[in-house]
Amino acid sequence: MRLNEELRQAIHEAMPGVLEDLRRLVRVPSIANAGYPRETVTESAQVTADILTAAGLQQVRVLDIPGGYPAVYGEIPAPEGAPTVLLYAHHDVQPAGDEAEWSSPPFELTERNGRYYGRGAADDKSGIVLHTAVLRAFEGRPPVGIKVIIEGEEEFGDSLEAYVPQHADLFRADAIVVADMGNKALGLPTLTTTLRGEASLVVEVRTLQDRVHSGVFGGAAPDALIALSRMLATLHDERGNVAIPGLEGRPWPVAEDSEEEYRMLAGVLPGVDLIGDGSLETRLWTSYSVNAVGLDAPTVRSSANVLINVARARISLRVPPTDDSRHALGLLEEHLRAVVPWHAQLSFSEHESGAGFALNAEGPVFAVAQEALRAAYGHAVGQMGSGGSIPLVSVFSRLYPQCPVILWGCTDPTARVHAPDESVDPQELESAALAEAYFLNNLARAITE
Repeated sequence: MRLNEELRQAIHEAMPGVLEDLRRLVRVPSIANAGYPRETVTESAQVTADILTAAGLQQVRVLDIPGGYPAVYGEIPAPEGAPTVLLYAHHDVQPAGDEAEWSSPPFELTERNGRYYGRGAADDKSGIVLHTAVLRAFEGRPPVGIKVIIEGEEEFGDSLEAYVPQHADLFRADAIVVADMGNKALGLPTLTTTLRGEASLVVEVRTLQDRVHSGVFGGAAPDALIALSRMLATLHDERGNVAIPGLEGRPWPVAEDSEEEYRMLAGVLPGVDLIGDGSLETRLWTSYSVNAVGLDAPTVRSSANVLINVARARISLRVPPTDDSRHALGLLEEHLRAVVPWHAQLSFSEHESGAGFALNAEGPVFAVAQEALRAAYGHAVGQMGSGGSIPLVSVFSRLYPQCPVILWGCTDPTARVHAPDESVDPQELESAALAEAYFLNNLARAITE
């Protein structure tokens, strides 16, 4: 076991190499979704494997996940009597979107005003290099056993969720650390204790056999886009609360967040209201939200004076941590069937769901994590929920019910995750890596003593 001051110096000295590793990872556009080259995800997995090997991880290999995209696994056996910790991150990323909205090329890590910009710089290639920084600090000889799993399809797929239970012994550990979260504010150490679940479907509305002239037929023939728009408008009440029968959240116990700061971070335009009732924490962490995240209909540029015969929307639900995502998806579909106007024809496809997670924030492992964060950042540790989802966490929780799961990372509210100009703060990355090093060091000491 290393002294804390030695670890602090070792992490600091590792940072130039850590940032170079991040640069290599960001350079690969690893979008694990249909319509994007599979080869880039495969390349990203190999780059990840190379970086983990160079950091001292042993038995590193790329896992071919049936029906999905490649993950990366490696391990270091535990010293006698020491616990084993499973470290998680993911190497796939969201698409860059319109590159014109970026201030620098999305797949080139670019330093600007003290932050490093690029797709995946925060979510979640920073999680990979956080783990490798810790491995480097221990010179490949940590005081605990290490297993590392780097997922290749967290953003869009779920194949690893089926793979893990089929290989339960491979991933079995005494504690799990998920480096895909972050802090409530820059420099404020935070443990995430809840994750919302997610569910989505595609609804298709058909009213006509084909598009027809709006002047000749408009006024009596129903338009599919108008029908779909009327259905979408029923998803919320006048105040913006979710209005789907049966979908009700629950209050978060403490209200601390500033609506003014939230408006700034979310980019809400001046004069535009926030939606929903209750505290921000309740609305963002323990209540439902519903959004139309995609729409298939003619663009304005390609529009003509015709009635639309078919329109589609992808509707996304965020689900409170302990609610059943599949049940919520069923209630969404039931609601849409109930509100469809004019007896338009409906069909549904691409049903997807992932469970949420609520952490038991007690016990010695959680206490060691809190102290590690406090020592690394020099501040009291906060707790928060997350409106986002990590489906594999609920799999770990069900498969290993006695294994504590720690959720942290190095993002912050200004990281613009999933948006143009995504970024990570290098000091936040260094502090998060130091906290993880302290955690491993102190966990070993707490158990062996």
